[in-house]
Amino acid sequence: MSSSNTLSKVPQVTILFWIIKILATTLGETGGDAVTMSWLGETTDEASGSGYLIGTALVQIRAKQFHPLLYWLTIVATTTVGTTLADYCTRSLGIGYAGGSTILLILVIASLLIWRWSTGSVSIDTVSTPKVEVFYWVTIMFSQTLGTALGDWVADTNEMGYLGAGAVFGGLLVLSVLLCYFTGISRVILFWAAFILTRPFGAVVGDFLDKPLANGGLALSRYTASAALLVVIVALILLFPQKPASKTH
Repeated sequence: MSSSNTLSKVPQVTILFWIIKILATTLGETGGDAVTMSWLGETTDEASGSGYLIGTALVQIRAKQFHPLLYWLTIVATTTVGTTLADYCTRSLGIGYAGGSTILLILVIASLLIWRWSTGSVSIDTVSTPKVEVFYWVTIMFSQTLGTALGDWVADTNEMGYLGAGAVFGGLLVLSVLLCYFTGISRVILFWAAFILTRPFGAVVGDFLDKPLANGGLALSRYTASAALLVVIVALILLFPQKPASKTH
């Protein structure tokens, strides 16, 4: 198969992709909170979660072609680990939301720049080799962690609450869509901007679902919310088959 029509190992970017991505990030928030706050401490959870992420990422990278369930399982792993890592950076290390978010933003930008310098493109259409997949998943891991920290920062520090923060990030996502359709801004740049923004949007939605009423949440069971989200994600994947992105350059 020639390089011009090599299929990517990530799905085509469609409305379904973004719906599942938001659901997966919300699941990562509720699932990460359930494990961290109910079963394990943050440090122990990071170790177990990192092992889970590395395991799924390795299976994903070793796979010969795109497998929707495997791909989204790995995405959920990054969101879950991102939740615990963001909590560790902003709370356990004592650097706060501003410090944690700044460091994570630098890591995301650095990852994208190194990826671009090494392979010539950061488009998801090119994610078809182990080398590019490593860059892809490292960048996603940093972006998921950054998104969690940003979501918590806006919701807590600025006293906007979860609904207010959700409106902010939802509005930014809508703006990204409008810029994509009505401007000549690079689609690759807008994709990564939207990808990062879906994480804080999903994070604040997850917090809204499971945080206490006194903190502005709905006080739903983390396990119930996580199970419901998981069922919906799996149903969407099975009912609406996704195709891999095709490499066009």
